[in-house]
Amino acid sequence: MNAEAHLRPTVLRYHPPAAIWSLLEPARAAAEFGALPFASFCLGNAPRGDGHPVMVIPGFMGTDGSTSVLRAYLTMLGYEVYPWALGRNFGPRGDIEHRMVERANHISATHDCKVSLVGWSLGGIFARQIARDVPEAVRQVITMGSPFGSAAHGGTNREIAQLYELLSGDMTEHAPDHIKAHRRLRPPVPCTAIYSKTDGVAVWQVCVEEEGPDTDNIEVVGSHTGLGFNPLVLYAVADRLALPEDGWTPFDRSGMRALFYR
Repeated sequence: MNAEAHLRPTVLRYHPPAAIWSLLEPARAAAEFGALPFASFCLGNAPRGDGHPVMVIPGFMGTDGSTSVLRAYLTMLGYEVYPWALGRNFGPRGDIEHRMVERANHISATHDCKVSLVGWSLGGIFARQIARDVPEAVRQVITMGSPFGSAAHGGTNREIAQLYELLSGDMTEHAPDHIKAHRRLRPPVPCTAIYSKTDGVAVWQVCVEEEGPDTDNIEVVGSHTGLGFNPLVLYAVADRLALPEDGWTPFDRSGMRALFYR
């Protein structure tokens, strides 16, 4: 087998998210936001880490405002939290990818330690790309509903995929095979993928990492547009960030957690 054939991804086809989940996205996201006060005790008692820097990247069409709840929560837990500070996320237009790498490097250099990257949807795809480019500056990557498995067809809601291609100029399903293979390639840092099988935007099968010694996939119940303030997601992100830099372990699903996480 030649090198080109080795890089060629296996083309899988998935059905888009069920229409019912897509239609109920707004209502489900509102319910997830409304659940935050009821989960405040558990969220306040989530594991706390060493306060290292964390950069949070919004999803497609999102701004830093969309990640304000998540960032405020992580700040409350003691982390040095940074927004992506690059405006609205229209995808990999212009020099945006270069600027993201520069920002991650700057944060890492400012604190003289590695930065954790948390990305929502497209933000997670960007986080994985940053970690591939500068793994020496990245501690770990946490993705939330990020369809980085771009070797598949039908990975997202068709209308959203078309809007993404129109606004970003980035051809997802029509990209060359070697580009798809590169996007799927996991970065050389610990990676955790948080996903939902009831996601109304992204097909869950393309939002999970391949099994490995430092990868994990955490299933939650929720919508796509509510992942940034879903109490189950917030707790899982806090748990992952609390891990020591040299002591990464999979998410513990024992005890009461087994009722909420898969």
